[in-house]
Amino acid sequence: MGKHNHQRPSQSGRTNLASCIVATIFLIFLVIILLIVFFTVFKPKDPKISVNAVQLPSFSISNNTVNFTITQYVSLTNPNRASFSHYDSTLQLVYAGSQVGFMFIPAGKIESGRTQNMVASFSVQSFPLSSNPEAAVNLGGAAVFPGVGVGGGFPAVGVGPGGGAGYRVGPTMEIESMIRMAGRVRVLHFFTHHVEGKAACRVAISVTDGSVLGFHC
Repeated sequence: MGKHNHQRPSQSGRTNLASCIVATIFLIFLVIILLIVFFTVFKPKDPKISVNAVQLPSFSISNNTVNFTITQYVSLTNPNRASFSHYDSTLQLVYAGSQVGFMFIPAGKIESGRTQNMVASFSVQSFPLSSNPEAAVNLGGAAVFPGVGVGGGFPAVGVGPGGGAGYRVGPTMEIESMIRMAGRVRVLHFFTHHVEGKAACRVAISVTDGSVLGFHC
């Protein structure tokens, strides 16, 4: 009788150990399933930026110094299954390697799977035209933009000397527009992730009348 009572605690311990092992395996399996769902369905994605149009409402040049107002029409898409809150976003203009314009984009929120159209417009302070060939190469009245071929976003409306593609529009200049949209996405109301989208565009401008010849992003 005493021997039988001595073995009962040992059997109970083995039963508890087996239950713990089964529970641990179940929890590990559940965590794996949750991770798979998270990385396939709820994985944070960077916002997508599309520049639809670029305009210069005002443009003037005097004594080789340029002054203009630029307007960009942008579409921002949130591909996530949660809302995207942007709060650290900027638009920067660069000419001949130097920053000539800068603005902060107001904070906002885009719901899951939605696309929001935005208009960014501001005046650029006066800056001198550069003789740097990377800004625009003028050859006999035709401008050839380094690194941009026909079909790359700029309309080919002429042929430069030597048969190269160019733009027979007289003096030209090129600026680079860089948009950065940064913020956070909160997944499942608990996990917060930093996401960021960027878009860089090269914009060709006619110095004669300030018209936008084309842009390539």
